[in-house]
Amino acid sequence: MRIRIVDAFTDRPFSGNPAGVVLLDSGPFPEPERLQRVAAEVNLSETAFAHPLPPGGTADWALRWFTPATEVDLCGHATLAAAHVLHTTGRATGTVRHATRSGVLRTTAHDDGTLTLDFPTAPLTPVAAPPGLADALGAAPLSLHDTGEHVGDLLVELSDEAAVRALRPDFGALVACSRRGVVATAPAEDPAGAYDFVSRGFFPAVGIDEDPVTGSAHTALAPFWAARFGRDDLVGLQASARSGLVRTSLRGARTLLTGGAVTVIDGELLTGL
Repeated sequence: MRIRIVDAFTDRPFSGNPAGVVLLDSGPFPEPERLQRVAAEVNLSETAFAHPLPPGGTADWALRWFTPATEVDLCGHATLAAAHVLHTTGRATGTVRHATRSGVLRTTAHDDGTLTLDFPTAPLTPVAAPPGLADALGAAPLSLHDTGEHVGDLLVELSDEAAVRALRPDFGALVACSRRGVVATAPAEDPAGAYDFVSRGFFPAVGIDEDPVTGSAHTALAPFWAARFGRDDLVGLQASARSGLVRTSLRGARTLLTGGAVTVIDGELLTGL
């Protein structure tokens, strides 16, 4: 059984966010414990598992995502990685419908090699700061928003790009601050530059101290910054060590996320599933 490592939200190897991708035969998924063991072995932010569905239904492929520690409800970069593998191996063309724990998600391939994810827009609810957040994060928030059931992050607005880049969180203390993770964000330092806003994402509660590029978080970042800038089409830079760009397009209840992907490893899973 083949397993691929794909760098997502980038156009070059060894940047963006790497995800494992395993395409299974048709039929039900193996037991979650077996998928979890593979994800733990791969030890990336997420590993995506997909299998084809019978024709004529509401979706074309079933898709699940696992961190090294747990299954998650929504993942952008591993969805992009899985769609990239489907298209580059000839298993899919055009738009693919994925049946997931967050409903049917669509991915569309473009002639320039990028792909667009059609995800539900995260609802933003202003909230008070959890006890100890500023100390755990290492910065004082300007505003905080809950991002709803499927994303489950705390969106933290900071004063500027430099403050986001300088964060050195206490990950042990940060676990108690949200259901899934804490996403820090600020406007870009250069308004005329290649991106409009920056972010960093910390997810120790699901086994990921810092995620290189978090597609799902941009379903909350898109409406947050669209309201601030008065524009629906924006570009976000996730300023991790690997870094990556996400083009966001707010379309009401849906958010479109566009980026590139590169396969860097194509190997064999010897133990099977």
